[in-house]
Amino acid sequence: MQETLIQAVRGRLEETESLTVLTGAGISADSGVPTFRGPEGLWKNFRPEELASPGAFEQTPQLVWEWYNWRRESLATKQPNAAHVALVELEKRVKNFWLITQNVDGLHPAAGSRNLSEIHGNIWHVRCTACGKREINRTIPLPLLPYCQCGGLLRPHIVWFGESLDPEDLKQSFQALESCEILLIIGTSGVVYPAASFASVAKNQGAFVVEVNVEVNPHSEFVDMSIQGRAKDVVPQLLPCP
Repeated sequence: MQETLIQAVRGRLEETESLTVLTGAGISADSGVPTFRGPEGLWKNFRPEELASPGAFEQTPQLVWEWYNWRRESLATKQPNAAHVALVELEKRVKNFWLITQNVDGLHPAAGSRNLSEIHGNIWHVRCTACGKREINRTIPLPLLPYCQCGGLLRPHIVWFGESLDPEDLKQSFQALESCEILLIIGTSGVVYPAASFASVAKNQGAFVVEVNVEVNPHSEFVDMSIQGRAKDVVPQLLPCP
């Protein structure tokens, strides 16, 4: 059954000229990145509002940076897996390709993805709270506390709880969703907004929606095809012949 589904999706991908991909924690889990909501999730020992909110950073910026330094140190050992690499290859083969990720680990750009919206930010980017300058900084660990050349305090370039997504990222994402022929959803439970609405946005515009996940989730009944399996195993099999 699974092989039949994979062959069907591969056939559609061979013919499409417009593909949008949405990825979540499941694709990164195959690289050893802990998820937030699973039994071994990062939030198991912390309350989110204590570490990942503007209020927390305002009150205890050193604690927040200590935690993000720990996360950066952990992520520095992780590498893109076969699913990340397969998506880079899909980007090369499909005329109009856009990748939307909820992940902040930077594994997609590390693999070579270029047509990309990191809608929740990137943990390897920092942003000045004074002048707004944003830059890549892979120093491990960063000083506690890190400062910009202008003297302003740096913060992780992450969309925290209570913050809005970047308007340009949202605009590009919705353009890709509304114009794609196929939407491929990989490793996301579909419960966090606005990403939870992305499948319906694409489907309402006539897109064929495919899901790859290790288990059934809230939007499985809504999609056109659901393939159960690990991203690193399934996504490379979807690649059309060159």
